Amino acid sequence: MIEVRPFASLGAANHGWLDARHHFSFAGYHDPARMGWGAIRVWNDDVIAPQSGFPPHPHRDMEIITYVREGAITHEDSMGNRGRTAAGDVQVMSAGTGVRHAEFNLEDKATTLFQIWILPERSSARPAWGARPFPKADRAGRFVALASGMGDAGALPIQAEARVLGATLKAGTATSYAFAEGRVGYLVPATGRIRINGQEAHARDGIAIGDTAEIRIEAIDDSELVLVDALK
Repeated sequence: MIEVRPFASLGAANHGWLDARHHFSFAGYHDPARMGWGAIRVWNDDVIAPQSGFPPHPHRDMEIITYVREGAITHEDSMGNRGRTAAGDVQVMSAGTGVRHAEFNLEDKATTLFQIWILPERSSARPAWGARPFPKADRAGRFVALASGMGDAGALPIQAEARVLGATLKAGTATSYAFAEGRVGYLVPATGRIRINGQEAHARDGIAIGDTAEIRIEAIDDSELVLVDALK
C-alpha cells in the first residue's frame, strides 16, 4: 500500500514567526485518520522566520530528529548542549526521562526544516543530543542512514528501532529501498517531483508506505528525499 498525501491536504498553522504544516495530528490540528504512521508520531514541515524560534520547553520519551533544509537552527538544552545545525546537517535528541530545550533561528533569513518524532523502544531512557553534517554528495543516487537505532554505521544514534534516511536523485535517475516484514515507511521529497512505484508525488507531499516489500523511486526533477523506516 502506498498513499500519496498532497502538501495542500496537510494540517496548517501559521503563527507569523512559524509557518508549520503537519503530516500527522499535532497541537491544534487533529485528524483521527492521521494520528501517526507506525512508530512515527510527528512529521512537521516548518518555516521559521529570522531571529525567532521556540523558547525553552520540555519533552520526554520521544526521539526527535531535525533535518535542516535551508538556513540553520541553534539548539540549547538542559543537559548543557549547544549547537548550530545548518542546511544539510541533522540533529537528534533522545528526550528519555525528560529534557528542556530551545530551538532558535538566529540567522538573517528563514530556516526550513523537517522535525520528525519517533516513539522510543523503551521509556525513561537517558536523554542525549547529537548533530553532524551529511554532505549531499555522499547520498547521491542512494539512501544513506542519517539517524538510526539499528546499528547503521555513520548515522546519529537514536533510541528507537527505526532509521531516518536521505537521498538525492538527479532527474531521470532512480533508486530502490526494501522494507523488512513488520515495518512501514514514510517518505517526503524535500524538493523535486518523483514517481514511487508508478505514483507521482511532488515536493513536500507525504507518502505513507505500508505492507510494501520494496519501493522504486524515479526522479522526474532533481530531488532531495527523506525516508523513515519504522516498526509497524
